[in-house]
Amino acid sequence: MKRGLFVGRFQPPHWGHIEVIKWCLDRVDELVVVVGSAQESHTLRNPFTAGERIEMLRLGLRDAGVDASRIMIIPVPDIAMNHVWPRYLELLLPRFHVVFTRNPLVERLFTEYGYPVEAPPAFSRREYSATRIRELMLMGDESWRMLVPPSVARFIDEVKGVERLTTISRRD
Repeated sequence: MKRGLFVGRFQPPHWGHIEVIKWCLDRVDELVVVVGSAQESHTLRNPFTAGERIEMLRLGLRDAGVDASRIMIIPVPDIAMNHVWPRYLELLLPRFHVVFTRNPLVERLFTEYGYPVEAPPAFSRREYSATRIRELMLMGDESWRMLVPPSVARFIDEVKGVERLTTISRRD
């Protein structure tokens, strides 16, 4: 069985993330999706908790008709030692055989540890950016809703995510 690894912060999960996950699933039997920076929340860069991000990912995947039985979503806190980060993930995660990333640092780290690395296509990267989505939310521009699955937008409404971001932006 071939298992892949895909790491993201998913702040929030958007259609680009969903497309990457679908692309990865075409190449492996199972996919481990790491919700990175799991210890971070309630900041401009990381407004949502790890639990909220996991729930939003599951909802978004369901909206897209993705079979989640082949996906493990695991929260992982950061460590401040890039060189040992691949070993850290090996300790916390089920075994994986290939890493999917477009991040040059992540690619280098896992390559140095002997993992094959594949770069997923950039699915409308300029449009689908969590940073851009958070900026639109702060500007009061409702177009952010089109960039995330419908159930993710509803979830953000339920947890008052836009209000949270607005409050945080006044503090920072």
